[in-house]
Amino acid sequence: MYNIGVDLGGTNIAVGLVDKEYNIIVKRSLPTRAERPAEAIVDDIAALCREVCSEGGCALSDIATVGVATPGTANGRTGVVEYANNLPFRDFPLARLLSEKLDKATVKIENDANAAALGEAVAGAAKGTDISVMITLGTGVGGGIIIDGKVYSGFNSAGGELGHMVIEHGGVPCSCGRRGCWEAYSSATALIRMTKEKLEECEKNGVETAMSKAERISGRTACDAMRAGDKAAKEVYDTYIAYLATGLANIINIFQPQVISLGGGISNEGQSLIDDLLPLIAKEQYGGGDKPNSTKIRIAQLKNDAGIIGAAAL
Repeated sequence: MYNIGVDLGGTNIAVGLVDKEYNIIVKRSLPTRAERPAEAIVDDIAALCREVCSEGGCALSDIATVGVATPGTANGRTGVVEYANNLPFRDFPLARLLSEKLDKATVKIENDANAAALGEAVAGAAKGTDISVMITLGTGVGGGIIIDGKVYSGFNSAGGELGHMVIEHGGVPCSCGRRGCWEAYSSATALIRMTKEKLEECEKNGVETAMSKAERISGRTACDAMRAGDKAAKEVYDTYIAYLATGLANIINIFQPQVISLGGGISNEGQSLIDDLLPLIAKEQYGGGDKPNSTKIRIAQLKNDAGIIGAAAL
């Protein structure tokens, strides 16, 4: 038996045929074209599911489950996407409609960040653990919590929004409407904001910085300049890392996961990012972070396949 994993995003729909060892046998994708009616998006998902089956040499009857990782509040118990910000889903019965288009196949749904966390738990950086957390450092700060090998999302499927815990009371406004959220200080968007603020400060004070030579300010601008020995860039990076470590320490203190895996663009800094975080986390972690059974911080391994594999594992 195989599973199918669907990673549904605002830009692309990616579908994979996945074996029992969580290897992707066949993968295909299409643009989402999110401006269309929801039913048209489901039609494309169904067509891609049939395509990967055909190319993988199996029938829909060989598929144990079809899992869908979707943005928004996805109620895994009812199969309804209650709300998705960048897709036309409002109380939308995604699981039922997709099942009808796939000869009554069993369809399960989950929030995309939660599915990615499950992917890392079954086949990635947290493989072999019972309790893990994945944090995605991208445009925002996404989170997924795995407890006893299962996604934890609260009684109403809206849990796990780790990026929206406040770490700076009355701080920078967040897109969610609160102020001082972790996302407003530890996302790639936040790092870009900090970089621009430092550039303005340097220009005002007549301080030279290598960051001003960047053609486009990105999350890498301060990191690249810091490695070249730029003092202003180092100040930006140190501020960013301190906020990131504070949030990670909070997560450790609440959940004590065996592993926290870091994904998203900022995680491309690799082991050097973890090396910089660990002493800061240890200072804020309850009881210290130098014990043999302390939480491990790792870079996520599955990259763009995490959602497909996690969805297939539902």
